[in-house]
Amino acid sequence: MAWTTLRTTNTYLEAELMQQMLAAHEIPARVVAQGVQAHFGGGTPAAVQVDPRDWWTALLLLSPIDDAEDVKPE
Repeated sequence: MAWTTLRTTNTYLEAELMQQMLAAHEIPARVVAQGVQAHFGGGTPAAVQVDPRDWWTALLLLSPIDDAEDVKPE
């Protein structure tokens, strides 16, 4: 299976949370560590990868929600 990177984070824990959110919507995802921990308690950089066919759906699920207050009627 081919994988494409959806997001990168500064902490492995944040990437695992994203993976769990995608799994809840039945989108296969994996977390890939991107290096070593910078310092104690700093976290390990990680990337969330998904199947290219699910990329747009996953991106929309992990995108911030637009606030209705930000949209002003004309």
